[in-house]
Amino acid sequence: MLNRFAYRIHQSLERHFPEQRLFLKSDTETRFVRLRPVTQILGLAGGTLALAWTIVATALIMMDSIGAGSAREQSFRQQAMYESRLNDLSADRDLRAEEAARAQERFNIALEQVSEMQERLLSSEDRRREMETGIDAIQETLRRTIRERDEARAEADRVTLALNEQAGGATEMGRARDTLATLDFLTGALGATAEARDETLAEAEAAREETRLVAEEKRAIEMRNDAIFAKLEEAVTVSMEPLDNMFREAGMSPDDLIDSVRKGYSGQGGPLTPIALSTAGGLPSADELRANAILSGLDRMNMYRIAAYTLPFAMPVKDSFRWTSGFGYRKDPKGAGTRMHEGTDMAGAYGTPIYATAEGTVTFAGWHSGYGRHVKVRHANGIETTYSHMSQIRVEVGQRVSRGDRIGDMGNSGRSTGTHLHYEVHLNGTPVNPMTFIKAAKNVF
Repeated sequence: MLNRFAYRIHQSLERHFPEQRLFLKSDTETRFVRLRPVTQILGLAGGTLALAWTIVATALIMMDSIGAGSAREQSFRQQAMYESRLNDLSADRDLRAEEAARAQERFNIALEQVSEMQERLLSSEDRRREMETGIDAIQETLRRTIRERDEARAEADRVTLALNEQAGGATEMGRARDTLATLDFLTGALGATAEARDETLAEAEAAREETRLVAEEKRAIEMRNDAIFAKLEEAVTVSMEPLDNMFREAGMSPDDLIDSVRKGYSGQGGPLTPIALSTAGGLPSADELRANAILSGLDRMNMYRIAAYTLPFAMPVKDSFRWTSGFGYRKDPKGAGTRMHEGTDMAGAYGTPIYATAEGTVTFAGWHSGYGRHVKVRHANGIETTYSHMSQIRVEVGQRVSRGDRIGDMGNSGRSTGTHLHYEVHLNGTPVNPMTFIKAAKNVF
């Protein structure tokens, strides 16, 4: 029975693969090799497998080569975008630092002018006091001279009278001439003293006028500086208030946030240095205090700017989309009951670009269970953002991204009912409502 079945199989194969003989002839004899149907089938199967393996291996090598070239080009593009972003941030930082330096230079010039005017005013006051002292001395000398003149006249009259009584007319005439000569000398001295007094009074009046002009010029400079300070204070206040409100509405303390930025700051420039002028042990002037307050405000704004780039205040989707599901408990769209929805859903067209909402480091980029194609970015201050259900991922683990960098495309991967982005924000490992940050930044960015 078994032989009959084998015979039938052999006959069936013989119709498609007839027996072949391969003759091998030498000088002395001729031999042949018999190729039976089974041998032919095995040889054909082996050749087919070898050909298929060759085709598959060639295809894999070509795909790896194409994929490697595409990855290199994407890496170059991302590096160029990152460098461009860094250059923009560096230029903006340098511009802010230059503006602050110019403002500080203007403050220094104004304060130097005020200091110079104060020195001139003090010098004029000293000269005026010296002139007043000289006038007092001249007046005292004049009064003493007048008193001595009166005493000399009285003495001359007394002596003349006594001589007249003792010596007669000739002696009296000589004594009278001496008295007249003495009076002429005293009169000349008094006239010279009066002229010196008048000159001193004129110099004192000129000093008073110069002092008045210096005081008026000082008041004008103070008014101009006050106007400049008022404009700068108003600008700082108007610019600071929206930033304060933004961080507070996001549930973060601005003071703690700025302290954290200062501790981790590694850029060039650093905080703005307060103005320090020598006060010879005295208290700083009002202008110095106002200037330092303005510089402190500018420095706080600079810290805010750095912090804003490290927190997720930007939108992950910039093209047209619609809100489909918010943060909180909801009915599961696939009928799994009521469940916590830890993020916000944004539905749009397939392939819509998805952007990082703050600068940070990619800690996960790949397939993640029901989230599908999933990207996770770690930011500063214990904040982390996630982006799920994407159709394509455009970043790698360990890559640094800036706010606005494209990290993927919107899709429908994982446990999803339609094309959308599932966006989450975590604070110290706890999910929070992403709309808190998005709404807080709506009046700033």
